[in-house]
Amino acid sequence: MPSDAQAVAAPTAGPGDLLERLGIAAGHAAVVGLQWGDEGKGQLVDLLTARYDAVVRYNGGNNAGHSVHIGDQKFALHLLPSGILYPDKLNVIGNGVVIDPSLETGILKEITGLRERGVQVGDNLRISDRAHVVLPYHKVQDALYDGAVAQAWESNAAIGTTGRGIGPCYADKALRSTAVRMGELLEPDKLRSKLQRVVSIKNGLLKALADQCGQPFEPFDPGVIFEQAAAQGEALRPFITDTFRLLHDTIDGGKRVLFEGANAALLDVDHGTYPFVTSSSTSALGVGSGTGLPGRCLNHVVGVAKMYTSRVGGGPHPTELNDAIGEHIRNNGNEFGTTTGRPRRCGWLDLTAVRYSAQLNGATALCCTGLSVLSGLEELKVCVGYDHRGRRLEHFPPDADVLAEATPVYETLPGFSEQIGDARDFDELPGAAKRYIERVEAFVGTPVRVVCVGPRRDQALPRG
Repeated sequence: MPSDAQAVAAPTAGPGDLLERLGIAAGHAAVVGLQWGDEGKGQLVDLLTARYDAVVRYNGGNNAGHSVHIGDQKFALHLLPSGILYPDKLNVIGNGVVIDPSLETGILKEITGLRERGVQVGDNLRISDRAHVVLPYHKVQDALYDGAVAQAWESNAAIGTTGRGIGPCYADKALRSTAVRMGELLEPDKLRSKLQRVVSIKNGLLKALADQCGQPFEPFDPGVIFEQAAAQGEALRPFITDTFRLLHDTIDGGKRVLFEGANAALLDVDHGTYPFVTSSSTSALGVGSGTGLPGRCLNHVVGVAKMYTSRVGGGPHPTELNDAIGEHIRNNGNEFGTTTGRPRRCGWLDLTAVRYSAQLNGATALCCTGLSVLSGLEELKVCVGYDHRGRRLEHFPPDADVLAEATPVYETLPGFSEQIGDARDFDELPGAAKRYIERVEAFVGTPVRVVCVGPRRDQALPRG
């Protein structure tokens, strides 16, 4: 069995061919999820990184989780870009990310865990000094606010937050006066003064929320928060820098950049199933604001879509299956959250949603994952529209209330019984599996260039 350090070596199987099939052999590219997350973006980023000089994360926080499987080793990444498994690649966390710096639950824990497994984390990591900081009171606010919403309205009104403090941190970013940025962790006097004011405001807010929920609340001590944050800043000092300048210099120097989206397009704060979304710009549209690079720097967008649909937390999911088929998909696909461990809500592939996301992101190619999970099903269904109050909807309605009332219109395709995890070429797949992929391509209107039959590097099959 290879050691963890040996396992993170660059893939040996055809990354150049993969890039050529994807049509991204030159220029800068983004990898984005086209559903509600958990599509397998990390696997594709890991494969593509071999031909890029830098990997950039541009949104979200540690509410996202990317899994990378290398041999028999699994790496779960939450804040660090998936390219961190390559010691010679630059990994950048952009200004659009919110960062929990702690050793208990945040980026310092992630760095420490990777180093213990032999992964190099040093000069290959840079963190934006403009990224915002998730602090302990954000996590308490997250839980109390979601509880207050559920109590004031009804239980299904809760967003289903991961409780990591992501939403409250982004809210403070918009409020401005209560926000803390990574660069401020390196300025103790300024940080101490700011936290005295901010913690006072937070204590009042959280006490009111706790009273509404009937829960006890212990006020935060600004001195303790400061000591923790200042120590975390010192530990992260080697990584914190002006990533705006760094990225512009990287591109101006002729180097290639791969942008890694967290969460997924249907969770986008502007274009997802609002309000059941995350708090950042999760689509390729967020690359510019989350990095400081102009839109012309993005030449290609690879959309990743799972060949069924899953969702975690609250919000509409028209194709959800609460039956034996849903359990088959969940168990075969190991559909439990990388970040939370929560079981995901599984159902048939919603092609109407995938087409919407592909258009939103300007996808130039598709990577299809999870095909092997469907093995053993006699027939496969795909959603090609919706019925809503007696009216046929041909396009995806991002309004959560409309989508919650919509009934999927299905098209049925033949299933396949063969196990396909050992296939090493698209042509080796059963005819029914190939026709399923062809239908996806035709309906979405974007070429399918990669089909993944498992999570490992050697299970990504290029398709002409």
